[in-house]
Amino acid sequence: MIFTEYPDRDMLALDLSDRLASELGSALRHKERVTFAVPGGTSPGPIFDALTAVRLDWDRVDVVLTDERWVPESAERSNTRLVRERLLQGHAAAATLLPLVADTPTPEEALEGLSEGLLPHLPIDVLVLGMGADMHTASLFPGADRLEAALAADAPALMAMRAPGAPEPRITLTAPVLRGAISIHVVITGAEKRAALERAAGMTPAEAPVATVLVEAVVHWAE
Repeated sequence: MIFTEYPDRDMLALDLSDRLASELGSALRHKERVTFAVPGGTSPGPIFDALTAVRLDWDRVDVVLTDERWVPESAERSNTRLVRERLLQGHAAAATLLPLVADTPTPEEALEGLSEGLLPHLPIDVLVLGMGADMHTASLFPGADRLEAALAADAPALMAMRAPGAPEPRITLTAPVLRGAISIHVVITGAEKRAALERAAGMTPAEAPVATVLVEAVVHWAE
């Protein structure tokens, strides 16, 4: 794990967006299409905002969420909505968003179709993850109903997940897909999450799911 500390959150967003743009540009020089996996929630918003101004061959970039809440795209808690509103703007509007949600009552009913759409775009070239104070990442939550299966080496690329702290069902990329990314970045802010990350580094992925990617990750932190 490489730990990078920034003087403030604005500097984190600007520096990380520069680094992500550089990595995407490098990948585009070697491949016809690249896959860029991003987290939901509000924290990555400033990073997304900075990326929208970057000149890249965005029409050759496939964007996929690391996880999604099983809610309509019109819902406030929709990660898909956030990505459309904050990342797929400006120059980045030319990128293609790979769906991680469908119009079915449960994620299980859509898994096969969504997986078929995702698999041709693996491995992920550039991956950005967040982390909760409970040490979850993507929708790999401590105590989740299928966490053990999602952490297994032979896990499918996508799985449905339900957890005590998650108010709705989720769909998530699994540990092998996250670990298989060529470049891995974890973004956290605040003292509470820094302390949680330090604990996670000495725990198993079953106890602290974020530990599944920490060995290969660059962690970006600001107060």
